[in-house]
Amino acid sequence: MEFFLQSTLGKSGFTDDYFSPDLVDHVEAGPTAIYCGVDPTASSLHLGNLVTLLGLLHFHIKGHTAIGLVGGATGTIGDPSGKSTERQPMSAATLSKNVAEIDAQFQRFFTRGRAYAMRRGYIVQGHGGKVKVVNNKTWFDKLSALDFLGDIGRYARVGTMIARDSVKSRLESPQGISFTEFSYQLLQAYDFWYLFHEDGCRIQLGGNDQWGNITAGIDLIHKKKKSTEEQVIINNYDHPSEKLHAYGLTIPLLTTATGEKFGKSAGNAVWLDKKMTSLFDFYQFFVKTTDADVERYLHYFTLLSAEEINTVMVEPEKRIAQHTLAKETTELVHGAEAVPKALVATQVLFDSSLDKIKGQDLIEAMVSLAKPYVAEMSVDRVALDSGLCSSKSEAKKLVKSGGFYINNVKVTDPTYRMADKDWIDGAVCVLRSGKSNYKLIRATTD
Repeated sequence: MEFFLQSTLGKSGFTDDYFSPDLVDHVEAGPTAIYCGVDPTASSLHLGNLVTLLGLLHFHIKGHTAIGLVGGATGTIGDPSGKSTERQPMSAATLSKNVAEIDAQFQRFFTRGRAYAMRRGYIVQGHGGKVKVVNNKTWFDKLSALDFLGDIGRYARVGTMIARDSVKSRLESPQGISFTEFSYQLLQAYDFWYLFHEDGCRIQLGGNDQWGNITAGIDLIHKKKKSTEEQVIINNYDHPSEKLHAYGLTIPLLTTATGEKFGKSAGNAVWLDKKMTSLFDFYQFFVKTTDADVERYLHYFTLLSAEEINTVMVEPEKRIAQHTLAKETTELVHGAEAVPKALVATQVLFDSSLDKIKGQDLIEAMVSLAKPYVAEMSVDRVALDSGLCSSKSEAKKLVKSGGFYINNVKVTDPTYRMADKDWIDGAVCVLRSGKSNYKLIRATTD
């Protein structure tokens, strides 16, 4: 918690422009409630979301209420923040499926996060603070367009909305911005007001690209407080709403040392669902972290203390920090039982003899391909379908040049078809491109 409070509330590049100084006193005064929202644009959260999830976890294990908001309503609109073009609408069925998947992912994260925190020596009294997962479609379904404009729209000033960076950049672009996306900040503002009013939620947490949307919510709360005599319930006590304050808290977006963003729209998402990013690929992403990024990532993605992080940062040539980061983050996201599976999968890649490896030990870290389907394909197609190569021409060139391996055995014929002997225990195989690019394939029957 020390690093989180110090770095997030004004240290390590954060400024007072991003939060109220009173927030520190508010957090330290006793239990409060904090929320972070995500739109269900995919069926899984990704590594870019993990930074803010860790923020919620820090508050949760200290006894504060953590609220995860899934944007079943706002997901149909699309947040223009950081986007150069308008988001393509999703079908109702896809949106509903994504909401359900992310709801479950939120719940799993806090269950595993509590266990991870306790194993790292954190005192989590009881089960920590409350955890709630809500869907903003619940309250927006009750509002008509006239209700929304009459109750919320009257408090918004068009000049202020246009001046926000997320809107200004789109207005200046050739694509412009639709009224639909222009209204997004009002919808998110209402989310904050609703949770403030119904759940006593005083803090909204988000990436620093969300600052404009967060301040829109704070402005709405303050304006509605002045114009109503409503009561707000916080910690089971009634308080006059005009005496209450709302706060915004931002965390830097996840980037590499070179400034590259991570996320679905950036095209390099590392998913938190192991069906979308295998345990092996998840673990290997962190093992391959550069020396310039690893210390920062250890602070962002683990609950290790500053002293523990300093200890693993010694002897960078041994890459102790990278392996520590990979183990810690894998345990946090996928649970303690996932770490040995990822380690076995990693170990097999650097062992020239695979005779003693049991296929079942690798199952959880695999990319799944149907065995009958693979048997009908040439190896260049297998390399493509497994994700080892990005095109068939690249795969064919790789095989012909002698850079393709099955279970560490070089294959130079692109027309070769995998046989039973290529499957370890009939269940898995290891594909390799060059010296260090691997894919572990799990055989399925369908």
